[in-house]
Amino acid sequence: MPITHRLSLRVYYEDTDLSGIVYYANYLKFIERGRTEWVRDLDIDQVLLKAEEGVVFAVRRLEADYLAPARFDDELTVETTPESVSGARINLRQDVLRAGELLFSAQVTLVALSETGHPVRLPAKIRLKLH
Repeated sequence: MPITHRLSLRVYYEDTDLSGIVYYANYLKFIERGRTEWVRDLDIDQVLLKAEEGVVFAVRRLEADYLAPARFDDELTVETTPESVSGARINLRQDVLRAGELLFSAQVTLVALSETGHPVRLPAKIRLKLH
C-alpha cells in the first residue's frame, strides 16, 4: 500500500462560521482536496481516466468524527492513507490535523463508476499504482 499523503492548507475566513470555527461541511472539502492531490501524486490523471477509460471515482460511503475545532488562519494538514483496494473499491482513512493534533477523522470508501453511474472495475494500471 502506498504511504500516507500529506496536503497542507490554511483556513480562510470563508471556511468559518459565525463563531470563527471551521464550518463542519468544509472538512469534507478539505479531505476532497487531499484525495485529489493524492491521486495526482500517484500520477493518475482523472481527466484522462474519464476520457480514455470512461471511469470516474465517487464517494460511496463516509464515516466522520469531529474531534476538535479548527479556526481562522490555522494551518492544517490533510493526511490520506489508503487502507485497502479491491476490484472497484478504495478504502481510505483521512485525517485533518493542526500541529499534530487530530481534529477530524474519516473513513472513506471510493468506488469506480462508469460515466452512466454503474460500478466498474478499476483499470489494472490504476490498481497497480494503488498497491
